[in-house]
Amino acid sequence: MCNVEQYTIVIIGGGPAGLFCALQVAGTKRRVMVLEKKSSCGKKLLITGSGQCNLTHGGDINAFFTHYGDNGRFLRPALMNFTNRDLITFFNDLGLATVTEKGEKIFPDTKKSSDVLDLLLSECKKRGVTIRCNEDVHDVAVTGTGFLLKSGVAEYVTDNLVIATGGASYPVTGSSGDGYNLARHLGQPVTAIAPGLSPAYIEDYLFSDLSGISFEHLTISLFRDNKKIQQHQGDLLFTHEGLSGPGVLDLSRHIAPGDTLKISFISDMDTETFRRDLTDRILASGTRQIKTIVSEYPLPERFVKRILELTEIPPELTGAQLSKKLRNKLIIHLTELPFIVKRLAGFERAMVTRGGVSLTGISQKTMESKLVPHLYCIGEVLDIDGDSGGYNLQAAFSTAVLAAEHIVSDTRQQQVLRNC
Repeated sequence: MCNVEQYTIVIIGGGPAGLFCALQVAGTKRRVMVLEKKSSCGKKLLITGSGQCNLTHGGDINAFFTHYGDNGRFLRPALMNFTNRDLITFFNDLGLATVTEKGEKIFPDTKKSSDVLDLLLSECKKRGVTIRCNEDVHDVAVTGTGFLLKSGVAEYVTDNLVIATGGASYPVTGSSGDGYNLARHLGQPVTAIAPGLSPAYIEDYLFSDLSGISFEHLTISLFRDNKKIQQHQGDLLFTHEGLSGPGVLDLSRHIAPGDTLKISFISDMDTETFRRDLTDRILASGTRQIKTIVSEYPLPERFVKRILELTEIPPELTGAQLSKKLRNKLIIHLTELPFIVKRLAGFERAMVTRGGVSLTGISQKTMESKLVPHLYCIGEVLDIDGDSGGYNLQAAFSTAVLAAEHIVSDTRQQQVLRNC
């Protein structure tokens, strides 16, 4: 114990939540350290948004709460305390401009995740934060005055401990679920975890050769035991083995193997509206071929060809020759095409983790444990998973700020008491 180092705050995890909390909490007479088990910080941040880093989402912060499944209400204090506008201002004030892309997604104007990470690391350095990599915390215990941590390199004592280890998705980046074990060891309840924002693998998939084709703003309905249980609108992407894109990823928290996804490839029209529209076009078409009529809708040419093959409509068939039976079959294929889910992608491809440190044991006003004083959990280690589009990073930054503000306030009060 003679070589044990003393800190005011130790943060386990050098991802966006951990680094942001560190630079926010750093200050006079507060020794702050980040412990990261990988060789460098922010490895998962670097691949966020395909390396472009979708920082947050635009629009009114009050619209955020519906984008976190059943747990959006828990985040209200954190998101209202540090909003998407506050986050944008933070980066802008430090010289990193932002840009709004389609769907109100906010990116650094350089479109480089590395620029976001470099800024966070630079600010930590300026504010005196100690960052130590290649230190995997394998044991933590509550002491009379705080916490004792043991890594493979050293031992540390700290007044305040922040678990910011991320989830279990993309384990190659370091987010392999370590934080759950640490939280359990300290007495925090942890819910079952599962992959989140996951692509869906499809049984008897007929679109492998169309991989890479995407569609905008489709309606995707989720059926279980022939009953519709969810509906979502969003972009869709064909992959080699199934379906991806925000529309499926956001819905994946509700999907189970054996479920059926019924997809309407006709944007902004329900089945009956499309039926009338297509019928009118056919009646007015004269001798034009069906493939020409269908191609007038905003659909990729290769997809139209495949749909006609599946409905057994010869490419040379004209509107006048199309039977009512074939017309109905075509309408169903374009507005209610069923895909049976074989399974969801695992943690190796999931963007986030569902489940985690139970919110029942965490104060939503401070991110402090209700069970262990001066223990905080922030970011993806919590049982919170947001939709794609910047919601998860915003939650990471907002929970980090809320924890940091409470730690700063608490340490100031402790200092006053010591001086009395």
